[in-house]
Amino acid sequence: MIIVALSAVILPLVLLGILNMPATKGMSISAFIVLLEGYFIWKMPVNALLASILQSIHKALPILWILFGALMMLNMLQHTGAIDRINSGFHSLSADMRVQVILVAYLFGALIEGVSGFGTPAMVTAPLMIALGFSPMAAVTLALVADSTPAAFGAVGTPLTVGLSNVSEKANFLNAIGQRITQIDLFAGTFMPLILIIILTFLFGKKESNKVKDLVPLIPWTLFIGLVYSLLALLVSTVVSYEFVSILAPFAAIIIAIITIKFKFLLPKDVFNNPWTTSTKEIKSDTKSSMSLLTAWSPYIIVILMLLATRTIMPLKDFLVKNVNLSWKNILGFTQINSDWEFLYSPGTLLTIAVLLGLLIQVKSLKSFLPTAKKVVFSMKSTALALAVTLIMVQIFTNSEINSVKLPSMPMYIAEVISKYLSSIWIVIAPFLGELGSFVTGSTTVSTLTFGQIQSDIATNANTSKELVLATQLIGAAAGNMICVHNIVSVSSVVGLSGQEGNILRKTVVPALVYGLLVGIVGFIFTLFI
Repeated sequence: MIIVALSAVILPLVLLGILNMPATKGMSISAFIVLLEGYFIWKMPVNALLASILQSIHKALPILWILFGALMMLNMLQHTGAIDRINSGFHSLSADMRVQVILVAYLFGALIEGVSGFGTPAMVTAPLMIALGFSPMAAVTLALVADSTPAAFGAVGTPLTVGLSNVSEKANFLNAIGQRITQIDLFAGTFMPLILIIILTFLFGKKESNKVKDLVPLIPWTLFIGLVYSLLALLVSTVVSYEFVSILAPFAAIIIAIITIKFKFLLPKDVFNNPWTTSTKEIKSDTKSSMSLLTAWSPYIIVILMLLATRTIMPLKDFLVKNVNLSWKNILGFTQINSDWEFLYSPGTLLTIAVLLGLLIQVKSLKSFLPTAKKVVFSMKSTALALAVTLIMVQIFTNSEINSVKLPSMPMYIAEVISKYLSSIWIVIAPFLGELGSFVTGSTTVSTLTFGQIQSDIATNANTSKELVLATQLIGAAAGNMICVHNIVSVSSVVGLSGQEGNILRKTVVPALVYGLLVGIVGFIFTLFI
């Protein structure tokens, strides 16, 4: 039975990661096999399977809507020439790709995560990195890996507020877990910028270059930036609230990072005199443009301000959630099978509005919007299919508690079997269960909703701190964003890498496991003192 339950994990890893199938084919096979297992082995009724399929199709729509907004943003910036001006602005700050990946993927991506979530950061940062000269594969890999540490707090603390709602809704308990997350990440998350530089230099550096020589000079600065971000996160979680960690920490860290670059603090001279790049082409930092940097960045500024306002101003949030609500509740009469889509509240809607406003600001015309929208929609066809079949597998997996033989759901069965034999070292295993949840469901929040209660129960049985175990669950779930199939499908579509999902997965799985191991080790050390 455990092999059947694990098939939703094993099949994508084998078909995409080992056999290198494109997501449309590999995930279609995975979904079909899990569907058969759900019916014949887990004894799910036909109407529950059908409800899961309908739920999957509906859940794909808001993700595709966010993808549409991200693609429109990219096309608009290219059309107006703003992308060249943004490129020029980054190069004037630093033309070194090792520095740029920290600024764009790690810090700017963290800010987008803090105000948006939903896999949006990688869809926004990957195209920006391509404009800076990164290869599409490097951009996608680095964007996915970077969208991990901040995802533990997600959009305004959603992974805690919603993810732990079936464990506890008390603010002081959630704040305690938030503080514990930042304490663990002080020793684990601090290494994330260094991990990004290792990936960049060793996987995507020039073949003839000395990888170690490319890496070592940047170690002090990357560790400093990682430590600054982690300390800021700890400060915000302790003094303000867990809800604002992934907004305030990256915002302040971006300012500090820019200051360190301006004053050449902990950065070797080569960063400025001989910038490191993966490209053989000469990097131009003097792109001529009459557009100001503020005008070029205006669509992103608008997105961040709108996301921030809609997530923190409660009357505005309530209005957007309640109006034009396209959510589907109680699908085919199953109270536990639902799909949310608050259209006005969606990051996709706000991205699209920002595109319209950006066109008016940058070229004072909306003439290009509809033709571009048509082109973008047609470009998303294969992505829509891959996303739909991926979600069909996910929803059958998570809804499998609806069965006639009184079995727990497949994810709960996995958790129960693992915990039975590994409870004595559970603190080391806990982050990997979080990763497992996000790998399949694609969400830090859903992973925590799925496994939060069992993690809490195991902590009680093992006489370990609940806050500590749940913190490792959340960090692990955040790390699972690196390897989540539907995140990979969405981001690869933005940069034109559809069909390369298996290759991307092979590149992100190692950092995901390394981060999980770091968290587990730090968690174990914490148990010795708590």
